[in-house]
Amino acid sequence: MKTAESSAAAQTGRVNWVLFNPKTYATILYLLLSLPLGIIYFTIAITGLALSIGLTPLFIGIPMFFGVAKLLGGMVNFEQNIIRQILGLPAPVSYTNHRQSEAGQSWLKQMFAGFDGGLFIRNLLLVFQRFVTGIVFFIIMVTALSLGLGFIALPVVHIILMNELQIDILENSLFSYFHIDWTYNQQYLLYLGVGLVLFWAALRVVNGLMQIQRRILYVDEPYQQLSVPVETQMHKAAQPEYEYYDYKEDQPAQGMMRPAYREL
Repeated sequence: MKTAESSAAAQTGRVNWVLFNPKTYATILYLLLSLPLGIIYFTIAITGLALSIGLTPLFIGIPMFFGVAKLLGGMVNFEQNIIRQILGLPAPVSYTNHRQSEAGQSWLKQMFAGFDGGLFIRNLLLVFQRFVTGIVFFIIMVTALSLGLGFIALPVVHIILMNELQIDILENSLFSYFHIDWTYNQQYLLYLGVGLVLFWAALRVVNGLMQIQRRILYVDEPYQQLSVPVETQMHKAAQPEYEYYDYKEDQPAQGMMRPAYREL
């Protein structure tokens, strides 16, 4: 039952009809904010690591390093939660056991016990990737949307310039080079159609960028962990106990028939 629910949850983030889907425009807002957020994440990570390493001889750098590690984990979790909210994914269920700290244990030992080196490196790399993808995705999205909206708004801009400033921006258009005598209304319809197609393609590109960001930030990782049944995990964990014992050659195996010797 959990396997079916997790697989269904992983598919809810798919955007089928992009033009009238609010997820698409929420994704556009997210990608617009991804550029400043990526710069902020990158600046905090670099500044925090540099200060913690530089202040290590003064002992204040050690707790600062663990604080930066916690902050990186919070950034990654924040980005994952934003993507889940935009795509309509359910909140993941955590099965981690929170062990209580022993009485009298120092705060430094608690920080060492809660630190995971592999998770810290992964979060640091994800923050760097978030900085790079924030810039690249922003440029791709703005370029694609600008092409579509530019063709859609071209008839309106041409009419305003003709009426107000007597400037004909379509005088030396592509139609004149091929000696195609189309009226302005026919050209308007063509530009409008091309703009709608390009705008629809741009929205598809935007949703594709969101799916790439979803995979980069491991948003589906909790759902993939829940896809394996708990009984199977318990069986795999208990299986080595039964395979621990070695077979002894000097003892006869049970259930095996010995060859019968006929007396001569």
